[in-house]
Amino acid sequence: MDKRGTVFETEDGRTAIRFVRLLPHPPEKVWAAITDPSQLSVWFPAVVDLNRPAGSELHFGVTAEQQRRYGMIPDPSRKPNGRMLRHEPPTILEYEWSGELLSWEITGTPEGSRLVFTNVLTDPTIANPAAAGWQAGLEVVEAQLNNHPITWNPLDRATELAANDK
Repeated sequence: MDKRGTVFETEDGRTAIRFVRLLPHPPEKVWAAITDPSQLSVWFPAVVDLNRPAGSELHFGVTAEQQRRYGMIPDPSRKPNGRMLRHEPPTILEYEWSGELLSWEITGTPEGSRLVFTNVLTDPTIANPAAAGWQAGLEVVEAQLNNHPITWNPLDRATELAANDK
């Protein structure tokens, strides 16, 4: 299993990244790690409520760290920039975010869960930095699931991973 994810071309010619993780935790605990706002706020690159039914509009907002680090400004209109496509706890979470498709599939295994995360990109040239960012985020998810303290910043880790890929 490649921790960095696998970049591939979809049937419709777009670029996607897929990550597979085998986790020693039940699907319900993994589901919480990818949907609970308090856990998301530590690693996900936006502020969003993913506990919404299929068909709901979503707003992906700027995080406090993005404001501090990059000077990004929150959108005061809070216009939707995404849509929940599938919300089937604790097995399938799929949503659209600014034209990209993000899909999380959790399958129970005898040892815990198999998590498959796929991000279909709008811009194929960002596959490597996107893969680094998602790898860094998934490292935080795994640490959270294992009750390990998060002693690093996921944005710094993503920058480190992207630099090592050159």
